[in-house]
Amino acid sequence: MFGRGRAADTADAIERHIPALRRFAWALLRDGTAADDLVQDCLERALSRWHLRRAEGDLRAWLFTILHNLFLNGRRGAGRRGDVVPVEGDTGEAFADEAAGTAAESLLVWRDALAGLAALPEEQRVVLLLVGVEDFSYEETARLLGVPLGTVMSRLSRGRARLHRLIEGEDAPARPALRRVK
Repeated sequence: MFGRGRAADTADAIERHIPALRRFAWALLRDGTAADDLVQDCLERALSRWHLRRAEGDLRAWLFTILHNLFLNGRRGAGRRGDVVPVEGDTGEAFADEAAGTAAESLLVWRDALAGLAALPEEQRVVLLLVGVEDFSYEETARLLGVPLGTVMSRLSRGRARLHRLIEGEDAPARPALRRVK
């Protein structure tokens, strides 16, 4: 009996990770179109370098590493080109509505959580997403990001604490004091 072939096996192996890759890309970029583009670039890179992958390695971690590295490369390139200000910003309300249902309170909680997540420094946000959302272990996250385990643990701790403060409204930027002008 003949198998379906290596190409079909490769596609099957990668395909089951696409929703998680897309979720991670959206959380990093907060833009559905840009997230789709990032995932597409990640899949293209993975397929073109499939022969370089370690057979005994974790495919999921390898794909997330590729996606994260492409994200960082894009950020570096954007830094050289300057900031791009979108005409119509994606506030994440469509994602929040899908994930939390139509209850107004749930929508507000999701909105606050997404806004808090977006306000975190990138290093903390990435670790929170990988450990808290994508369920990577601390060790896997450290390998994926190329940082020591202790760095992952401290970023996660500081990120969780700051996110909690942001959601509770304790870490809001201070308003400038009004002065009386004579």
